[in-house]
Amino acid sequence: MHPELLSLCLFMFVTSCSPGPNNIVASHSGFNHGFKKTIPLMLGVIFGFTFMLAVINFGLINIFKLYPIIQKGLIFTGTAFLIYLSYKISFSKSSDENEKLRPVNFMETFLYQFLNPKGVIVAIIAVSTYVESGSNFISYSIWLLGIAFVFAVISIIFWTIIGKFMRKFATNEKFIKWFNYVMSALLLSCIATFYY
Repeated sequence: MHPELLSLCLFMFVTSCSPGPNNIVASHSGFNHGFKKTIPLMLGVIFGFTFMLAVINFGLINIFKLYPIIQKGLIFTGTAFLIYLSYKISFSKSSDENEKLRPVNFMETFLYQFLNPKGVIVAIIAVSTYVESGSNFISYSIWLLGIAFVFAVISIIFWTIIGKFMRKFATNEKFIKWFNYVMSALLLSCIATFYY
């Protein structure tokens, strides 16, 4: 068992369940497309984040230590993508036109995890804090990946349900428009947290 299991669980709970790009996009998708059509996005986040965490844990962190510019490049690229995504959310059309838009698919969300600044930063902190090299490396790595997976599932389902629930209040186009503006603003506000 991991000696800092409670701390690890609290860390993963806070970082997974707090507002971030994945959660906000999941809420937006749940709102506009419903829970069922958001499942590929949810699976992309769950497996994409866990895979990205494993890649960082088993080697990428050493490359980041040698070449920090690569980490910075990923964060800046992810930031640019988030600005674009918030623009698309903000100006997405109302219900009739939204139905013509396809929800984000599994592969898009899976691959995005490597550009998600919050996810990359969380993964680096988690690996640096909760995994030590040596005889316990594999054991600690398995605990980290397992707990990250569980909290990714809990978080993404929770945020998708919030979006789906909010849809019940969407009785007019003005509400939908303002919901999209709020989601866009929240996404942009996430960016500020990556640099402070």
